[in-house]
Amino acid sequence: MYIVILKYLKPIEDVERLTVPHRAYLDELYAKNVLLISGPQVPRTGGILVARSMDVEELWAHLKLDPFYTEGIADYQVIEFKAVKSHEVLKDLVG
Repeated sequence: MYIVILKYLKPIEDVERLTVPHRAYLDELYAKNVLLISGPQVPRTGGILVARSMDVEELWAHLKLDPFYTEGIADYQVIEFKAVKSHEVLKDLVG
């Protein structure tokens, strides 16, 4: 699994200008079974994505199509981890 940390590089006005297309793209990643959860950080300095296990190059191929990435709105940090324990409701998601 992956935690993807987005850190905004541009003013919040630029972020807000692309929030709708960014979230529409995230909807595509949910439909492709790539993402499990996502949302903005509090305070709103970036965002967090949680992605399913896959080849890291495959994940990056998806991330590089995100409008926040293509427009230079955010920097992306990808952290891979192995989920060894989880709540019962997540057992089918973490394998």
